[in-house]
Amino acid sequence: MIVELPQTTISKVSKKLQELRESGGVVSLGRVLTLIVETDLEHLEEAVACANGASRLHPSRIIVLATSAQAAESRLDVEIRVGGDAGASEVIILRAQGEVLSNKESLVTGLLLPDAPVVAWWPAQSPENPSGTEIGAIASRRITESANEPDPIAYLRSLAKNYQPGDGDMAWTRITLWRSQLTALMDLHQGRKVTAATVYGSASSPSAHLLADWLGLNLGVDVALETQLDGELVQGIGGVEITFDSAKLSMIRTNQVAHISQPDAPDTSVLLPRRTDLDSLIEDMRFLGEDLGYAQVLLREYR
Repeated sequence: MIVELPQTTISKVSKKLQELRESGGVVSLGRVLTLIVETDLEHLEEAVACANGASRLHPSRIIVLATSAQAAESRLDVEIRVGGDAGASEVIILRAQGEVLSNKESLVTGLLLPDAPVVAWWPAQSPENPSGTEIGAIASRRITESANEPDPIAYLRSLAKNYQPGDGDMAWTRITLWRSQLTALMDLHQGRKVTAATVYGSASSPSAHLLADWLGLNLGVDVALETQLDGELVQGIGGVEITFDSAKLSMIRTNQVAHISQPDAPDTSVLLPRRTDLDSLIEDMRFLGEDLGYAQVLLREYR
């Protein structure tokens, strides 16, 4: 069910939610958190679809603040989606423009679930100081997307400069499978001395840079970032090579499969798919505290 409230106010939206709740159309019990999504109209439906998917594992009230930079008229149009149109959540879409945006916090505070943690996500353009924004200030977890920025590496430096516990970035979450697999492989070679390491990845991929930084931090060597693999430019992350004093370990991805070659063991392969925004959002919503691994890499390499 979709309820449209054109040219409305937050108090009217709250009353409508109460009416829907009393009539049985909206059930807020069982919601574990409030997810606030700040995006633009162009990326609205894509963000809602992703948030709905994540809510199936993390039942949430989803508040989407969709803004328009071109509109001058001050108005607030609201759309409430419940039932089959909202997955396992309830979705409140705030299409705001003009003076209405002068106080974003007031737009969402009256819609938050009581006594539930707040997660903020910027799927399109992300702020350089997430915790310093009106939305970020009320969230315990703040999720940015450096890959969508014009200069992702410069943006990581801005995140490091303004870092606060609870900050996170999807570029880091996308390398979780890489980090897990490499950690398991290195546990098998603890007695070997690492002399060099290389990450094959795109120069514009923040995930590739963060993976190289994480490897360097844990291996104690400088890690090279090579943008070509077998003579072709790499999109995203293509693989990792770790050189020991007398052998080499490699994990090279082709399509969704990573082929592993290592000393004293037969060659193997593992499924290593590229992570979607949905995969990353689900993981980021699972842990609401500080991501110490992300903080360590970000602050050491980019501050």
